[in-house]
Order: sequence, then C-alpha cells, then structure tokens
Amino acid sequence: MANDNLKQAKRAKNDEFYTQWCDIEKEIMAYIDYNPDVFRGKTVLLPCDDPEWSNFTKFFAQNFEAFGLKKLISTSYAFESKKINMPYQTSLFEEQAPHFDPDINKIKGKIFTLDHDTNKNGVIDIEDLEWQYLEGDGDFRSDEVKKLRDEADIIITNPPFSLFREFLAWIFEANKHFLMIGNINCLTYKEVFLKIKDNKAWLGTGMGRWISGFIVPESYELYGSEARIENGNRIVATNNCLWLTNIDHGKRHQPLKLMSMADNIKHSKHKDIRGHEYQKYDNYDAIEVPFTDAIPNDYEGIMGVPVTFLDKYNPEQFEIIGSMASTTVDDYSKGYPFINGERKYARILIKKR
Repeated sequence: MANDNLKQAKRAKNDEFYTQWCDIEKEIMAYIDYNPDVFRGKTVLLPCDDPEWSNFTKFFAQNFEAFGLKKLISTSYAFESKKINMPYQTSLFEEQAPHFDPDINKIKGKIFTLDHDTNKNGVIDIEDLEWQYLEGDGDFRSDEVKKLRDEADIIITNPPFSLFREFLAWIFEANKHFLMIGNINCLTYKEVFLKIKDNKAWLGTGMGRWISGFIVPESYELYGSEARIENGNRIVATNNCLWLTNIDHGKRHQPLKLMSMADNIKHSKHKDIRGHEYQKYDNYDAIEVPFTDAIPNDYEGIMGVPVTFLDKYNPEQFEIIGSMASTTVDDYSKGYPFINGERKYARILIKKR
C-alpha cells in the first residue's frame, strides 16, 4: 500500500514526501567516506526543499563547516502551490521572522541561504540560516530558480514525484553534479538508462528498504505494516525508491564476487539455476540470468540481468550493452525478453569487461 501512495501522488500531483534525517545522513556520509573533500568549497543547492518539514537543509546547515561548504541555498514551494488538503497554519519559524507576511507566504516560495556567521558566535550552522521570499512560487522551472541552479556546483533533493522526469531533464540540462531520490522505475526511462550506460549517472549507495520511509503531512492516511509514527512524525515506508547520482562513491567500485557457469549450475541457491542450463532469448542473442548473484564470471557473451543489478554495477567489471525493457527496438533497446514464447521481466544487457 505504501507504493500505492507514491503512485497516487503522481496522479494527484501530491508531492509532500519528505526524506528522513537518518536516510540523508547514511547516503551523504558514504560520499564523504569515499572523498572527504567532495563538498569542500562547493555551493550546494537544495531545490524543492522546505526546512520546516524536510531535513536536507537542516542536515547540510548543521554540517556546513565539517563538509567545508562555500554556500548553501535551498528553495521551497509556496503553500498554495503544494495543493495540500489541510488548512494553512503559520509556524513559529515563520512568525519569528520580521519580514513574515501570512498573505505573501501563501503564494510566494522561499529562498534560504547560509554562507557566513550571522550571529557572530564563531560557528556557521543552522542558526545562521537566512531566508527571504522568492519572486514566484518556488517552482524549479522558473527563471529565478534556474539561475540558482546555474550558480550551484551540486544539486541535491527529493524532487516532486509527479514531476520527476521534468526535474531530471532540468538537472541534465545544467550538467551539474547531483544526488536525488526517484522511483526504481526510472531506471527503465531511456533518458536515465542512457546516462547510466554511458557512465554519466549511476545509482547511489541505497535503494529499496535502504531508504527507511518518508515523512508525510497529517492529511495523509497511513497504510501498510511499515507505516508508522515516530517522534510525532507520520512516516510512509516504501521499497521502490533509490538514490540517483553522478557523484562518485566506493560501492560502485566493489566487484561482484561470482561463480563460474558450471559452479552456478551445480551449486546455485536458486532452483531456477541449479541443475539447469542457462537459457537463451528467442529474440536476442543473450542468456537469461534471472538473479544478479547467478551471473557467471566466465561467460564471454551478452547476458540479460535484472534491473536491480544496477545497484551492484561496477563499470570496471561489466559493460552495459543495452536493455530489454519495452517494445522499442533500436541501437540500445531490444524489445521485451522472450523465452519459448513467454515474456520475461525487464532486463539490462551486460557483458564482462
């Protein structure tokens, strides 16, 4: 049912799914561990964010000096543009600001910036965060937010689920480093797949249940066994999201430990593999490998592997040839995979380097 909530969000354009601090910290620290200077001297933009709900701005503001940031910018949507089915209420955060205007607040987005010690206490942190109203409602497609995008070195966010493809195009247009959350289905989008194939984008360090859930407003119903309330927050859990990025991390350089084809046939834990020959597709010269850990390390030809293989993809170990994930047949897409006339699940086509 949690996955249904995300589908409903796309249909209803209801996008108030906020990332938890623990998930942000777990992902970001993987990049820091790989390269301690990854954010040093950089301007980080957090579009589609809202520090009153989301944790991205809070996390980076609290780690501003530890990460060596040059500047932090985040933008939020105006209340009315969010289309939340609940009455508007001002927060203490807003009411304490001298320039707060409840009427303007409903229709204008906000910009939050952090780049110096405003309170003169010797530390740059969340207490130094400043904000003003934007000219528009905070839509990332507006000229003023595009200008902020062009100023930034790195763009990080959980974008509106209903506008994911538009946001992705917005990111790729800018040719910036980025880290964003998306639905696993995005891996079958041509624009995403070709970036991954060409080694211009890849998965982050976590997907599925690695992302523990999203904070949602009170107007959302909580469904499913993993939906819960923690520290007063309503949390919807899902197992169909991932991090997509072009920032390097250590996991993508770890080779998969695999057995030979003969050993897989003899010892595999999967009954579909053990005691059977690897099957070939009817419509493309490649073998079917239904499990990532069943990839034979001694096969020189092309293999069709699950889309989730990309979570363990090491570009030094394998080359991505194409995909079998749609009816399209062209240089990269080879149609859906068929064996003995039966259509199989979507596959990524790979070859050992």
